[in-house]
Amino acid sequence: MSDRTVQTYRIYIKATPQAIWDAITRPEWSVRYGYAPLVEYDLRPGGVFRAHANEGMKAFPGIPDVISTGEVLEVEPPRRLVQTWHMTMSPETAAEAVTRLTWELEPVRGGVTRVTVTHDVTGAPLWGRVLAGEDEAGGSGGGWVEVLSGLKTLLETGEPLPFQGGRTPPD
Repeated sequence: MSDRTVQTYRIYIKATPQAIWDAITRPEWSVRYGYAPLVEYDLRPGGVFRAHANEGMKAFPGIPDVISTGEVLEVEPPRRLVQTWHMTMSPETAAEAVTRLTWELEPVRGGVTRVTVTHDVTGAPLWGRVLAGEDEAGGSGGGWVEVLSGLKTLLETGEPLPFQGGRTPPD
């Protein structure tokens, strides 16, 4: 399939796979990095995924409470999570295809875990540009690079990266 678009990102984080897994799948962690949505996972094949807009996002007109939805396809805690992802934040992204996201967590040495994110954004060019960080000038942020950098910083230092975009800093 020549028109297939797959983005792959890899980062090394000094944290256990379980700590990273928790940061990905638990809402009390997800609100502290990246775009800071409150995530909701039913971690079983066929389970529901939802990301809820944070308070900063809700300040923008037309932003729905649920900004993305999906289905859990594969789950092997704390090593692998495969899910569908449908961005519903705007009418334009909601009109695009459902995408497929894979998280792989592999311990490598000395308390370091290799995190690989593979996002098949075939049929979702607008969403793909946002995830690639190509729309940063428009205020949407740095895509997966920013999300993973925020995840790494939070887990290694206990502090989030400075907030931007529609995020509201924690108390």
